[in-house]
Amino acid sequence: MVIKRASKRKRTNKDVNVEENQPSKQLREKSTNGKQKEKPPPPLIVEENQPLPSGLDETTQQLREKSTNGKQKQKQKEKPPVIVEENQPLPPGLDETSEQLREKSTNGKQKEKPPVIVLAHGAGAPSSSDWMIRWKGMLAEALNAIEVVTFDYPYITGKKRWAPPNAEKLVDYHCEIVKKTMANYPGHPLVLAGKSMGSRVSCMVAGDKDISASAVICLGYPLKGKGAVRDETLLQLTVPVMFVQGSKDGLCSLKQLEDVRKKMNAVTALHVIEGGDNCFKIAKRDLLSIGFSQEEAEDQAVRAITEFISSSLGER
Repeated sequence: MVIKRASKRKRTNKDVNVEENQPSKQLREKSTNGKQKEKPPPPLIVEENQPLPSGLDETTQQLREKSTNGKQKQKQKEKPPVIVEENQPLPPGLDETSEQLREKSTNGKQKEKPPVIVLAHGAGAPSSSDWMIRWKGMLAEALNAIEVVTFDYPYITGKKRWAPPNAEKLVDYHCEIVKKTMANYPGHPLVLAGKSMGSRVSCMVAGDKDISASAVICLGYPLKGKGAVRDETLLQLTVPVMFVQGSKDGLCSLKQLEDVRKKMNAVTALHVIEGGDNCFKIAKRDLLSIGFSQEEAEDQAVRAITEFISSSLGER
């Protein structure tokens, strides 16, 4: 009797491939209508500053703040500054600091506001005199003033005019005029000006602790009174003072004025109108000798005033 033994068949690579590819076959059979299996869903993207969906942890929070190149996401650009034109109302939310900043010019310096001028009359004529009206107009134009205020001291108003009192008695009234005027123009520089007696009172007002004057213009300062030199007020001043004097002014000796100026603490300047009296009036014979007209002489004085005041306001 012959016994046949079952021989062991050597395992081939073909058999191995069939066995190993069995799972792939099953996956392939699961695809529908012959198409490839759908791709996995894309990663969840959460915008910055938005709440995390449930299931996302702190690590995800940190990762979402990184840009694709590995660097931290740039901060959002700052909002552009609000530009407000001068003399326009501030939008809601802008404070006093913004008001101050908008007055800065592009080169970093504060934008200069036009001055306010308070012009006082002399002892013998009111603010309605031709001299006052003419000089009011010249100063307004030359200094680009926002306003030139003129007024009358109480003694010269009404039908009956009284003799002018001592200058010291006019200071309080003058101060009230200045305060009311400047209440309408906050932040504008104040220039006090006056003719003869009015210039002396203006200097007294400039020394008042409640008045903040930037400069004083003295048009024919009456330095001499009853024989004595009245320099006390001038020596106490600290604001710049511009003197315009006629060379033939009987109330002010040019030599005496020069001596006083040397003793003054304030910055001063002097322009002399050759041949002019206390009102700067030049006699005809003097006009012929000096070679120019009354109008030209006064124009020269105005130019000197403009240069001095512009320099004084620029150094505030």
